[in-house]
Amino acid sequence: MTQRPQWPLGHHDRLGFGADYNPEQWPREVWDEDIRLMREAGVTIVSVGIFSWAHLEPAEEQWDFAWLDEVMDRLHAAGIAVDLATATASPPPWLTAKHPEILPVNERGETLWPGGRQHWRPTSPIFRTYALRLVEKLATRYATHPALAAWHISNELGCHNAYDYSEDAAAAFRAWLQARYGTLDELNAAWGTAFWSQRYSDWSQILPPRLAATFPNPTQQLDFKRFSSDALREYLRAERDVLRTHTPHVPVTTNFMVMLGNPWPMDYAAAASDVDFVANDHYLRPGPQARDELSFSANLTAGIAGNRPWFLMEHSTSAVNWQPINTPKLPGELARDSLTHLAHGADAICFFQWRQSKAGAEKYHSAMVPQAGEDSDIFRSVVALGATLRTLAPVVGTRRERARVAILVDLDSWRAVQADSHPSDRVRYAQEALDWYTALLDLGIGADAVPVAALFDGRATLDGYALVVAPILHLVDARTRDALISYVDGGGHLVATYLSGIVTEHDHFWPGDFPGALRDLLGVRVQEFAPLRDGESVTLESAFGPLTGTLWTDKLDVIDADVLARYASGWLAGRAAVTRRAHGTGTATYVSTRLGPAGLRPVLTELCGRAGVVSPLPAAARGRVELVVRSGPSGRFLFLINRGDEEVAIEDLAAVAGGPVEIIDAPALAGSSDGASGLRLGPRGVAVARQPTTVSS
Repeated sequence: MTQRPQWPLGHHDRLGFGADYNPEQWPREVWDEDIRLMREAGVTIVSVGIFSWAHLEPAEEQWDFAWLDEVMDRLHAAGIAVDLATATASPPPWLTAKHPEILPVNERGETLWPGGRQHWRPTSPIFRTYALRLVEKLATRYATHPALAAWHISNELGCHNAYDYSEDAAAAFRAWLQARYGTLDELNAAWGTAFWSQRYSDWSQILPPRLAATFPNPTQQLDFKRFSSDALREYLRAERDVLRTHTPHVPVTTNFMVMLGNPWPMDYAAAASDVDFVANDHYLRPGPQARDELSFSANLTAGIAGNRPWFLMEHSTSAVNWQPINTPKLPGELARDSLTHLAHGADAICFFQWRQSKAGAEKYHSAMVPQAGEDSDIFRSVVALGATLRTLAPVVGTRRERARVAILVDLDSWRAVQADSHPSDRVRYAQEALDWYTALLDLGIGADAVPVAALFDGRATLDGYALVVAPILHLVDARTRDALISYVDGGGHLVATYLSGIVTEHDHFWPGDFPGALRDLLGVRVQEFAPLRDGESVTLESAFGPLTGTLWTDKLDVIDADVLARYASGWLAGRAAVTRRAHGTGTATYVSTRLGPAGLRPVLTELCGRAGVVSPLPAAARGRVELVVRSGPSGRFLFLINRGDEEVAIEDLAAVAGGPVEIIDAPALAGSSDGASGLRLGPRGVAVARQPTTVSS
């Protein structure tokens, strides 16, 4: 079998830099200016045609490719590669007018009408017929165009139409369930349909979890989310297969949305196998951990990609348009955000979008060329970043070095724990994971974000991690349980939190006492869950000093574990709150309440000390600087990222690196030499230091 191409630039001596480019929004005279400014900025690749179906096919079977031909030719002449979209993200008005049955339906049975975007059902055979016809037209027309570097399938699949409750979806859901369970007896057992007289006697009786009189079946809800993800993946593969038939020499991708908020509409860890390289869109959400969430998401994207190079397809130069209050980025943040993604393995840095729109719902969204034009701080920052990426081209071919700490991320746990009918609807899976990540960064310690799914397909292993954190690993199947036991038996140090190990893959309680799958490993028994009300907290007394817990507590019995902290207030006063059990040659720690980043720091100080994990940063820089290292044939590259707004000095950078280093000088970098091996890192700045010795990744 011929090896498929894995990267869009065709060669590996430069980093990708660019944006979504929407020339159809502008008259041709603007195109000349676009090309001039792209060359000034150092743009190497742009995504074209993402929302252009109505321009390419203005009426059924009436095609207009002339404008796209011209754009492709102009970009190629300027030396700019094209990530060409299949343009199927939003159907044109003539299609929805002729076939309103392609429109998605919500859980209330209400049709979601045109006027926005992504107004199509992932399971609609009619939509697929029209969409694949367009894909084939594009693939055959541009198969040999020299500008074509990659195919960009649809756009942010499932961002607005992941959960469709239409009759098309119902039929596809039944087929998916038949393939998964085989028989109705197996489905009834998995869904626990003995409850509330829900037992099914015919497949035709099964529906998506539409709006019901009360809470829908929990396993039905979980399976519908799994099905909806698989429906998106099936659609993705349908477009991909058309493209591969006509252009086997061109890599194919789509833009994921790896961010921490609500559970993802598509299982990106699984969908990574459907594309030739992983691409991601990321946008900052305001809050005290906004920068750490960016780092975590970039980190997790690298984990999803199996630590292969990945493509940052979209982020913003400054303000977005869809938050309640859209504030601009502070000086230095455009570069810091971009270079944080680069540090975590992105070999292409792109934005939405190239030129700020003059009309439409996203006209207030920032761009590489803002409304203020080239005489603006944003465009000057863009030009500086382009020059910096040219200087940093030697990082191409390097991989992010493995950390000594891992944080496990599991989409099914995320989905299940935030469904209805739980002890508390205040539990936020992603927030708990982010709190551990922030607390580690506060100690100057980096961690890898590892998808649980990657442990079973060869992309990742727990071997070699000194400490593994499993925040709210609520849904645990037998193989995950066995992997964690084996890790601890082999000398690893595991940390599990409240609500971990509770249910099986069918969202059924594990037999026996909580925490179910992890009970014997942790050596504790939870008699009752005791979630806390809004504003309520408990104090803990511990060897780490006084701590405060919020959100959750457990009525915990210790079976075979040491008590590291006890509740000191509330009705659980005197009971264990944090425990540790020796198991094999490792340990398993349980944290039964939410401590937040400040409370986790002293706990992690002790846990990391026991695991032999030490920050390479000097004490004065710990918590203020994030260190990420990429290494490969061209050497080691140390990315030092200032997490705050004050200058940070590192007196002996060679000690951090374990050998002599050279600080790279480039316009968007905010680090300067301070003596023979010192560094002064500017506010919100990033410095990159290179060890020229060859190190295998």
